[in-house]
Amino acid sequence: MSLIPATILTDFLGAGKTTLLKRVLTEAHGQKIAVIENEFGEENIDNDILRVDTEEQIIQMNNGCVCCTIREDLRTTLAELAEKRRKGELQFDRVVIETTGLADPGPVAQTFFMDDEIAESYLLDSILTLVDAKHAEGQLDTRQEARRQVGFADQIFISKSDLVAKDEVDALIHRLKHMNPRAPQRTVHFGEVPIAQVFDLKGFNLNAKLDIDPEFLSGDGHGHDHDHDHGHDHDHDHEHGEHCDHPHHHAHDDDVKSFVFRSKRAFNPAKLEDFLGAIVQVYGPKMLRYKGVLNMKGSDRKVVFQGVHQLMGSDLGPKWAPGEEKMSKMVFIGIDLPKDVLMQGLEQCLV
Repeated sequence: MSLIPATILTDFLGAGKTTLLKRVLTEAHGQKIAVIENEFGEENIDNDILRVDTEEQIIQMNNGCVCCTIREDLRTTLAELAEKRRKGELQFDRVVIETTGLADPGPVAQTFFMDDEIAESYLLDSILTLVDAKHAEGQLDTRQEARRQVGFADQIFISKSDLVAKDEVDALIHRLKHMNPRAPQRTVHFGEVPIAQVFDLKGFNLNAKLDIDPEFLSGDGHGHDHDHDHGHDHDHDHEHGEHCDHPHHHAHDDDVKSFVFRSKRAFNPAKLEDFLGAIVQVYGPKMLRYKGVLNMKGSDRKVVFQGVHQLMGSDLGPKWAPGEEKMSKMVFIGIDLPKDVLMQGLEQCLV
């Protein structure tokens, strides 16, 4: 039986993830979705479309979707759902986990890799983060949970942008890109997001054949190209001809930051493995997401690696195309990571 795709949906209180979820559940896409909710509060999905099975705390909706609360922990809930699906007691095509507005998505993501039973049943597809344009500045300034949610995201949806001026939205986009350059951003109104932008994004694939995202760190079509080249110690560079018109914005010293390492020289595989292993031991809890496409000495294929906190995975990607420039690119997103230590360490792992 194929793996069940799972999506983690997160936001800082009130950015609209429940509205987005409602929209996804009621859209006529023909998919049966199991929703795991961390909390059942005032904002719960419309009760009139739910039929409650109190004993199991699993709720069957009239469109075939399933909803359940987390009783003990996420692992148990996921295992039970997979078991019911195997036995034919429940039918669903995918799982969406709606976290509480204060949750750190890290431990939720780790559940899919730490436990063999879960890893054999599920494939974590992506972490989606909603950011409320009206309140984002204050939330990002004062709450680390909000900054972590941005750092973990594979896809960022900006809601309530109609409530603020365009230059404020631009400044927010700029700030979010500085914190997490690998997550595409989209503005959404009242949860109106095409299903193709929510599911099967393949944003997070530690335990599957790793796809190479053609736009990964290219800067093309992603607004700002954050090319932190070794030779320059700029805060972030811009594409040619692009001016930075957010001077006030550099006042934000976010602890969640990203930086990119690039090199045309090949890596020594043993040295790199030792270095990354050591870095993860020391800084793992502060490393939110990291990902790379690497040129390894002695290999004619790209090596793709990525991780969350202390969990790291790598796989062989496609062969380097004839004439293609062999360049390693790595992005690190984390909390107060020592950029100099990482950059120098990676430099020393090159052949």
